[in-house]
Amino acid sequence: MQTISYTPKSITLDPVSRIEGHLKVEVTIDQVNGSQVVVDAKASGTMFRGIETILTNRSPLDAPDITQRICGVCPVSHAMASTLALESAARFTAPTNARIMRNLVLGANFLQSHILHFYVLSALDFVEGPSMPPWQPSWSADKRIAGDAALGLVGNYVKALEIRRKCHEMGALFGGRLPHPPAFVPGGFTTSLRPERISKFKQYLAEIAGFIENAYIPDVHRVGNAYSDYYQIGTGCRNLIAYGVFDLDDMGRNKLLRRGIARNGTVGALDINAITEKVKYSWYADSSDGLKPSSGVTQPVYPKTTDAYSWLKAPRYAEQPFEAGPLARMWINGSYDNGISVMDRHLARAEEALMVARAMNGWMNELQPAAPVYQAFKTPLNASGIGLTEAPRGALGHWHRITSSRTGRYQIITPTCWNASPMDGRRVPGPIEQALLGTPVDNPDEPVEVVRVIHSFDPCLSCAVHVARPAEGKRVFAISS
Repeated sequence: MQTISYTPKSITLDPVSRIEGHLKVEVTIDQVNGSQVVVDAKASGTMFRGIETILTNRSPLDAPDITQRICGVCPVSHAMASTLALESAARFTAPTNARIMRNLVLGANFLQSHILHFYVLSALDFVEGPSMPPWQPSWSADKRIAGDAALGLVGNYVKALEIRRKCHEMGALFGGRLPHPPAFVPGGFTTSLRPERISKFKQYLAEIAGFIENAYIPDVHRVGNAYSDYYQIGTGCRNLIAYGVFDLDDMGRNKLLRRGIARNGTVGALDINAITEKVKYSWYADSSDGLKPSSGVTQPVYPKTTDAYSWLKAPRYAEQPFEAGPLARMWINGSYDNGISVMDRHLARAEEALMVARAMNGWMNELQPAAPVYQAFKTPLNASGIGLTEAPRGALGHWHRITSSRTGRYQIITPTCWNASPMDGRRVPGPIEQALLGTPVDNPDEPVEVVRVIHSFDPCLSCAVHVARPAEGKRVFAISS
């Protein structure tokens, strides 16, 4: 009998396109039970993160402005987390109007990001577009949506660009501008509640919600019907984490999307003290391995004698990797329980967008134009605070220690650090790495299947890494925007 051998093939995607920042993914494809599948995967952040170092010894009040410059896609989440960390340190509660306005601006950012992710960053993995940029050049492999169905999606792609712009304009009514709204400050909000702003916000929101309900959600279902096998691809670690977002009361006890974890589908409470950061396979000092973020340090070591391969640390909860994102939020909230997969991530994200838009409509009616939006805030002399919220792509935490009225220590764990983390010291892969394992690849020269899995997490490496060293002997420090 003739024996047919198959030589494993390694593929490097560097950078992974259509995401923010610099992500490299290496996969090994081998034959398993007659099919070509991914048998090994490594996700690498290829730039050093230095924001925490930049903040050290500065005024604590600088943090909301500086951390927003981490990313132009989700700066509002960093503004929220940083502001909450300062208010936590001072044991301060912002006025009701400030809570609502923060929710509204953050909601606008969520909507623009979710719409951007599906139409601009992911749809081209599934749809055969016109023979012109930005749809071409592209891989021809496994494009199941063509003809009139494709034309409809392409039309909504163009409309999505307009709707995303209007999300920014809507958020800027209260935020001052988007991206990087200056209105988020410890103590409340800096924008006044003018009736014309409220009326204009409602007009924008009605149009955006209509697009989500009548175009975005149906388009995701259309892709899901054509690619039903992707409800079984990209499952990953099956652990989910959410910090909760959109406070419904001034003390933050109740949230639109609640805080928690899920292990193998079972939802439980979140213990912040169970979070640590591993650096065995990251280019950071081994002395910082396993530290909690409240005592974490950012000490780069490059190269390392170990097989380190990423500038991302490896966050772990109770020593395990956890996936963050819309699917995690909706699952933990009890709002979605279909499954954990590539297509479930897309569908949960779309359904969350509609949920947030509808909630925003209700919040508009809770605003009290005659009530304050700000109360005087005093920075504590020595204190520590934690700001936990959600970015569109997952759980975001800021840990801020104030020493002698200056920032003594600052640590940030972003959602992409959770999702695109490297292995930990036990050689357990991160969530994206695990999700790639077992992914069938029809044509290793056009591994669109690999890209679909990666894109389903909506990775944003701008949040994960910020500082480049283009050449030895020369250092350039720049905050990405």
